[in-house]
Amino acid sequence: MDLEVNLLQDSLNNIRTTTARLKIAFTALNDLALRPLGKKMLVPLTASLYIARTLDDANNVVVDIGTGYFIEKTMVEGKDYCERKINLLRSNFDQLVEVVAATETGGALGGMVKQLSIDQFQNKGRRVSYGTPESSTAARKLLDR
Repeated sequence: MDLEVNLLQDSLNNIRTTTARLKIAFTALNDLALRPLGKKMLVPLTASLYIARTLDDANNVVVDIGTGYFIEKTMVEGKDYCERKINLLRSNFDQLVEVVAATETGGALGGMVKQLSIDQFQNKGRRVSYGTPESSTAARKLLDR
């Protein structure tokens, strides 16, 4: 049971990470649309490798669709792709939170996990209350896994 909960928590963390990356990409597309043509900029090839290039076309972008595949899309299609993926991940996140809550043996603990997961997804970086003193130890134990 603990292994299953840990795997589900890992999945929740992966969804959060991927959603954050897609939000960054969406913001980058918005910023790119505002830059003037001919503007010099750094283009990321990897997470830590950038090359200097000049912006020649802000209407077409290359989108990483995963596993080493890239496709060319218009700016509008690129933004739409990011929005659709973010919405899909939110839906998957909500479903996983339900599974985690149902998997937990204690009803109160399962509900607390659900609320903490939703709070963390919506307010990443904000402090979340552990609830009542009785449930505090159980919640901390679950979160420390």
